[in-house]
Amino acid sequence: MKRGWCFLLLWLLTPAWALAAELTGVRSRADAGNVRLVLDLSAPVKYKIFSLKNPYRLVVDIESTHTSKALSMPTTGMVKSVRAGKQQGGDLRVVFDLSSQVTPTSFLLKPQGAAGDRLVLDLGASTTPVKATTRSAGHQPQSKPKPQRSVVTRSVRDQPQRSVVIVIDPGHGGVDPGARGKNGVREKDVVLGISKELARLINKQPGMRAVLTRSDDRFIELSARRRMASKQHADLFLSIHANSFTNSKVRGSAVYALSQKGASSAAARALADKENAADLLGGVDLRGKPDLIKSVLMDLSQNATQESSLALAEKVLNGLSGVNKIHRNHVQTAGFVVLKSTSVPSVLVETAFISNPGEEKVLGSKKGQRKLASAIFKGVQDFVELDMALRLANAPSRPEISYEVRPGDTLSQVAQRYQVSLSRLRSVNSLRGDRLLVGKKLRIPTVAGI
Repeated sequence: MKRGWCFLLLWLLTPAWALAAELTGVRSRADAGNVRLVLDLSAPVKYKIFSLKNPYRLVVDIESTHTSKALSMPTTGMVKSVRAGKQQGGDLRVVFDLSSQVTPTSFLLKPQGAAGDRLVLDLGASTTPVKATTRSAGHQPQSKPKPQRSVVTRSVRDQPQRSVVIVIDPGHGGVDPGARGKNGVREKDVVLGISKELARLINKQPGMRAVLTRSDDRFIELSARRRMASKQHADLFLSIHANSFTNSKVRGSAVYALSQKGASSAAARALADKENAADLLGGVDLRGKPDLIKSVLMDLSQNATQESSLALAEKVLNGLSGVNKIHRNHVQTAGFVVLKSTSVPSVLVETAFISNPGEEKVLGSKKGQRKLASAIFKGVQDFVELDMALRLANAPSRPEISYEVRPGDTLSQVAQRYQVSLSRLRSVNSLRGDRLLVGKKLRIPTVAGI
C-alpha cells in the first residue's frame, strides 16, 4: 500500500514536460522532386499542419511535446531549414522554411525495430490550394503506410484576409519630453524616430499595416492613445520608450507586458509609476478619475490576451537581443495604464537607456534608431507570422472607418493620420481634388486590398 502511495506521489511530482512526448530529431530525403521529412518522437502524438506564404513555410503544431535540443537539417529539395519553439500550453511548433509552395501529406508510424514513433511528412510541388489537417495519435497500418490524400493543409495566406493592424505609440511628446540624456537627447524625439522607422518597415510588409498614435511632437493623453488603438481596430499595440536610471552605467533593452496582479519586480513597478504619470504633465490627473480608467478596461485579465501579450513581448525581446544587451533576460510585467485599454496583444518596449552615454549616442543617431526599429520589427513579424496567422485567417473583415471632416483638416493630413494613400482615399470617396468640406464624412479603407 505504501509503495502504491509512493508511486502516486512520484507521478504527481513529475513535471508535465517529462510526461509529454519529445521530438528527438528530424530527417529528410529528396526523391524525384519530392521530399520526405521524418520527425522522430518518443511517444504517439496529436498534431496539426498548415502552410504559410511570403515567405513559404510549413508549420507543424504537435500537442504536449518538447524538444531538448536545437533542430537542424541540410537543405533538401524545397526545404531550406527547420526551427522549433515552445507554444503556450505546452505544445511544440516546428517550422520548415521552404523555397516554394508545397502540397503536404502526413501520417504516423508506430515503433518498429530500432525506430520509435515517427511523424512522416511527404512534400510535393503545389499547384492548388490545400485544406487544413488535424490528426490524432492513431497510427497508420504498419504495412504499406498510405498517406491520407484527402487530409492536407490549406495555406493560411491563400484565404482572403485583412491586414494585421499594428498601432505604434511613441511615448511622451509635446510638454512631456520624457527622460533626457546627459548630452541633451530627449526621449520623446528618439522614440518618435524609432516608431516612424518601425512603421515604415511594417508598411513595406504585405498583409501588415502600421498606425502611429502621433507622427509629430505633440502631447496625447494616455487614454486617447488607447482609444486610438480601439478606433483603428488594432491587432497589436506597441508603446515605444527609452529607459533611464540614476546609475549611468546601467544599460540594455527591456520589454514589458501588462500585469493585473502586480509588478514582476520593484524596478518594473517604478517604471510603470513613472510612465503612468505622463498625463499629469499635460494637466490630466488620472489619479482622481479611477472610474475613467475602469470604463476603458477591456478585461485584459483574460488569459488568452495576457498570454498573447507575453508571447509578443518574448519575440520582441528576442529581436532586440540581436542588436543590444538585454537589461533583463525575461519579459517584465507591471500595471502600465497605456496598455490597459486594448483587448489585443500589447507591450511596452524600453529600447535602451538614454541615461547611459553610449546608448544615448545610439538612440540619438538615425543609424541607431533604424537598428532598434529593425530589431523590434523582427520580433513583431515573427509573432504575426507564426502566432496570429490562424486567428486572422478566420477573422471577419474589419469594418470601414468613417471620419467627419473638421475645420483645418486637409486630405493629406487625414491620409497620414490613418496611414492611407491619397490616391486610395480619393478613389473610395469619389473625390476629384483635395478640397474638403467641413462636416463631410470620409470613408477610410481599413481592409487589405481596399
